[in-house]
Amino acid sequence: MKPPYEITTKILELYGQITEALGVCKSLLLVKPEARLRRQNRIKTIYSSLAIEGNSLNIEHVSALIDNKRVAGPKKDILEIQNAIAAYDHLNQFKPHSIKDFLKTHDILMAGLVENPGRWRKTQVGIFKGKELAHIAPGFRMVPGLMQDLFEYIKNDKDIDIIKSCVFHYEMEFIHPFEDGNGRMGRFWQTMLLMNVNPIFEYIPIEETIRNHQREYYKVLSIADKSGSSTLFIEFILKAINSALRNTIEESKIPRIGYRERTEHALSLLDDWFDRKEYMKTNKGISTATASRDLKQLLQDGVIEAEGNRRMTRYRKK
Repeated sequence: MKPPYEITTKILELYGQITEALGVCKSLLLVKPEARLRRQNRIKTIYSSLAIEGNSLNIEHVSALIDNKRVAGPKKDILEIQNAIAAYDHLNQFKPHSIKDFLKTHDILMAGLVENPGRWRKTQVGIFKGKELAHIAPGFRMVPGLMQDLFEYIKNDKDIDIIKSCVFHYEMEFIHPFEDGNGRMGRFWQTMLLMNVNPIFEYIPIEETIRNHQREYYKVLSIADKSGSSTLFIEFILKAINSALRNTIEESKIPRIGYRERTEHALSLLDDWFDRKEYMKTNKGISTATASRDLKQLLQDGVIEAEGNRRMTRYRKK
């Protein structure tokens, strides 16, 4: 059965903008961005998707764990990141229309975090926002059939595939097929479906845009639940896809410069105390991980001094 939604003028306009952006990607030969941008965007994707779920570690921790470095932090949060890294490393090995691969992905993402990873839930669940019951999911006995119907829809329905990926994202959240990990699974599998449209989506951090508009994300989910239609959610996610695509296009145009050029340029502009964010503004397009490495090296070389701790750290030329 086809899930309830309408193809609105806004949806068609956003789809047209996304198609245009994909054309720009093709003209820039961005079918597979350079290694720097691929790595940077993968870090953004993993960090953002888990931050939405309340993971306390920052983007530098994600970068370090990708490099197999040790980090300090809650074991659960570290394991969530390690599992997500493993899952995203398998992106090209999964089939977007395979329920078996869908369950296998949940197994990888949630290994060591829940009792039965990779299996449909066996209990009734309600979703709370604070003390308020926001959503009562369908009964657990309905889950296998509902998920089978949803996979049949994305495989066989004639609607636009990019729109169907948004519908899948919403309907999976509504069904809530797992005891935990539904949010990250919905976002992960939408990436899988989008990659089936264009391989560039493997490297587009849509999750970052969602995290930056997290309150609206939950709001449109709630409105969709109450209205019985995913139309507003589709519009929201299409807007996020379009924004993430265009951000990636802009970042790809930024010329890559080395450590020496970056730091000399930055320090020529920063006369007083500055923080990492202000350093990044002097070299538009560098990642937070690159900025952190630059500042650490400058400290070790005795070029700058620092005061404060962690996010409150400020720097100054000696």
